Amino acid sequence: MSETLPRLSVVIPLYEEEDNVEPLVLELHAALENYLGEFELVFVDDGSTDRTLEALVEARENHGNHIMVVSHRRNLGQTQAMQTGLQLARGDVIAFMDGDLQNDPADIPGMVQKLEADKLDLLCGWRKNRQDSLDRTLPSRIANWLIGRVTGVALHDYGCSLKVGRRDILEGLDLRGEMHRFIPLWVANLTHPSRIAEITVNHRARSSGVSKYGISRTPRVILDLLAAWFFLRFKERPGHFFGVAGLITGSLGGSVLTYLLILKLLGGDIANRPLLITGVLLALVGLQLITTGLIAEMLTRLRSRRQPLLTKKIDTMVWMKGSNDRAE
Repeated sequence: MSETLPRLSVVIPLYEEEDNVEPLVLELHAALENYLGEFELVFVDDGSTDRTLEALVEARENHGNHIMVVSHRRNLGQTQAMQTGLQLARGDVIAFMDGDLQNDPADIPGMVQKLEADKLDLLCGWRKNRQDSLDRTLPSRIANWLIGRVTGVALHDYGCSLKVGRRDILEGLDLRGEMHRFIPLWVANLTHPSRIAEITVNHRARSSGVSKYGISRTPRVILDLLAAWFFLRFKERPGHFFGVAGLITGSLGGSVLTYLLILKLLGGDIANRPLLITGVLLALVGLQLITTGLIAEMLTRLRSRRQPLLTKKIDTMVWMKGSNDRAE
């Protein structure tokens, strides 16, 4: 084991990328050939229906058992694939990257060195010169601006999958939905924001395969952003969120009903007034919000981590050590 750089796990989720597997493996080995430490490659096939899994198994047979191959039974999405790889990775430092060859593996060693030199917990890639069409870059820019405004964690490129972080921090993540975009937000909840940084990385146009992302995913990103905002602020105290909302709503309903009661006592007719229905509904909604908060408080004490849905794992893993092993 090297005394200068930590053990590195590179986690790569893939879906329908059979043509990119072998070039990606070759580029990763070329990039990490002079890495001053041990490394492993963790490939997660996310339920592909083409030959992606077969290509990964062949790559493992051809290049060595420092390559881990895992397959989901069905397509669960990039976020769950990254979570699966994170759970199985054994390195002290974990790098994430896409499997479509748009991220450049050559950026990884430099990112690890910067992570160590600056004593960071997470280093994110910034695709400053992004090689994608407008229908992908425009929604991404809007999302980056919106995420920064809502969360207060200002980065240029939340959507870049190329990230490097410390295992002891990343293992505290529980990624779901489209939450892989918000890894910096979750990490900011686990460590000081000053230990999160970004660095300009190379970005390349897709040479083969078809992109699985587009503007149609925007609504899901917005919903996940709202979920991330809620969990970051109220994960440990959801009763405060629902309770305050319930008290405000219930108080409004109670005020309306009190006003109508006074009118009734003074001889007024309130039976046909829409305000009566409004007051009753506000009071009931307030009560429901408060009880929802109580239930949420109980659930926070019972929550458990969800296990990934796996089928195949090629066992007998080793770490690559020294130039002789890499040459083999």
